[in-house]
Amino acid sequence: MLDAVVVGSGPNGLTAAVTLARAGLEVTVLEAQPTVGGGSRTLDLGLADGIVHDVCSAVHPMAWASPVLRAFDLPAHGVELLTPEVSYAQPLPGGRAGIAYQDIERTAERLGADGAAWRSLLGPFAEHWQAVVAAGLGDKRSLPVSLSDGGGLVAAARFGLAVAEQGTGLWGRRFRTEEAAALLTGVAAHAIAPLPSLGAAGTALLLGMLAHATPSSTGGAGGVGGRPGLAGGWPIPRGGSGAITAALQRELEAHGGTVVTDHPVRSRADLPHAATYVFDTSPSTVLDVIGDDVPPSRQRGLTGLGRGDAAAKVDLVLSGPVPWTEPEVGRAGTVHVGGTRAEMARAEAAVAAGDHAERPMCLVSDPTVVDPSRAAGGLRPLWAYAHVPAGSTRDVTDDVLDQVERFAPGVRDVVVTSRCVPAAQLAEHNPNLTDGDIAGGRVTLWRMIARPTAHPNPYRQAGGVYLCSASVPPGPGVHGMGGWYAARHALREVYDLHIAPL
Repeated sequence: MLDAVVVGSGPNGLTAAVTLARAGLEVTVLEAQPTVGGGSRTLDLGLADGIVHDVCSAVHPMAWASPVLRAFDLPAHGVELLTPEVSYAQPLPGGRAGIAYQDIERTAERLGADGAAWRSLLGPFAEHWQAVVAAGLGDKRSLPVSLSDGGGLVAAARFGLAVAEQGTGLWGRRFRTEEAAALLTGVAAHAIAPLPSLGAAGTALLLGMLAHATPSSTGGAGGVGGRPGLAGGWPIPRGGSGAITAALQRELEAHGGTVVTDHPVRSRADLPHAATYVFDTSPSTVLDVIGDDVPPSRQRGLTGLGRGDAAAKVDLVLSGPVPWTEPEVGRAGTVHVGGTRAEMARAEAAVAAGDHAERPMCLVSDPTVVDPSRAAGGLRPLWAYAHVPAGSTRDVTDDVLDQVERFAPGVRDVVVTSRCVPAAQLAEHNPNLTDGDIAGGRVTLWRMIARPTAHPNPYRQAGGVYLCSASVPPGPGVHGMGGWYAARHALREVYDLHIAPL
């Protein structure tokens, strides 16, 4: 009998496996796909020689800010986090754009009339980013260590007030310009939720402040983009997202753990005997595999999280950079392509109503902005998502290019080839992404706490069985915290082993 089996090799699953293995347990990870990584994989899709693509996540502010990944120290394990000088950008009609530099002062200067408002909203959070991250990535059941001092508690309380402002009808009171309003709204749209809403506002403020933060932040000062190993802002791993999970796999194997690929787990018969099982999967997989062991109250919780709205993926190969009308947009690692705040709100409302938006919210990233090694033979990859209703079968390639064309006329002239994975097919490369839901369930304020239930221990589903995916606190993102919390509970409850809080 093994000590522990982890089902799924995404960042949460591998973090759980590493945590268990470091405690001395014999750990095996089972992965259904031929390659490790779940939502953090970088693959050759056969679109062009030498070009690899991030199949899900691409840009990683949580990779340096997450408490467990900070403790792991990704750069020390060979992961180079390359931070662009422009964290993200929001092109607007008429050649205008909101630009979020890693340097908050430079961002405020460009925003003009709204510079002071931007600085007053995000500056204090960037200065106290550890407290804000601890609250945002906490288990929602205990007080993080970083909040034990007065400054941390004040920052967390102020963050809550800001969420109440930006997540309600009050969101229109702070900014006077379209540039500032749209710049923050583009970040909120990462939640794929109605705008405004409290869940989307929390997403906007957490990710927005990280764009201006560095590990040594004393007010949100910026850094030098593209320096090997640099953390802070919104970095892109050299070589692609797969570098993160590859580092975790190496650490697991160094502690005697093993990873078995091409091993789907659909029923109990697919599991080897073990004292502990940790599922980095959807809640439905837990029920399919060991549902008879799950108490009825837990079963109701696992089916009640609900399905979030969806994304459809477009991978493109370009012969040159996107010809953005505003050149500064081309320096951003992430571009939110949705137009004005009003346009983005309409688009997300359409998706929430089950319709395809006429002008959908799109996310675009060109990794070669900071990682020239991703280019080959004069070609470069371009990563894109479009928000769509859950289960959509639509090929959104033209929708994405139509949106980009609004702000980068002639973009089709540099497109060499492309492929689309509709929302309904995302689960073919990652079973967790049912119907294109990349968040593991609805992103609302309540569902970020009661995820999947309001139980004091949301990770344990049955005796020795734990859930660690995006469907438990703290929710979606490449941060590994769900895996760490689940593993910590398992060590204490199954083995009476106690590890210190982060």
